[in-house]
Amino acid sequence: MSKKYVGWDEVNQGTLLYGFEDEFDALSATHTKQEDRLYADTNSFTAYVGDWRVVKPVYNRDICIDCQNCWVFCPDTSIVSRDKKMIGVDYDHCKGCGVCVEVCPTNPKSLLMFVETDNNDEALANWPEKKKKSKD
Repeated sequence: MSKKYVGWDEVNQGTLLYGFEDEFDALSATHTKQEDRLYADTNSFTAYVGDWRVVKPVYNRDICIDCQNCWVFCPDTSIVSRDKKMIGVDYDHCKGCGVCVEVCPTNPKSLLMFVETDNNDEALANWPEKKKKSKD
């Protein structure tokens, strides 16, 4: 069966788009480092896209619980994880979509979006405090 390539405006709702060259096996991919995977030509891992960003995720190691939600949901595999531990963000391939921040369960979040030109060390120094739940 030959592959049929269609444009972004021809994709039907509910279509599964693979970011990898061959059929995707989620279990084996979790054990393969990002740089060792075979990416499709359309995946941003094969091209530098950091200039597109207006905002970027900044990662706070002190708050992270290594749940891997950000790694699983990142559409461009820009979350760098080793041995099930989050170690940073690949800014060369991150488009700044903010999905990683949305799926982060910690309080405060261990990933927050900051303006692209903000220094990461300054962002970490100004990290918000834990929000206390009110009993109202």
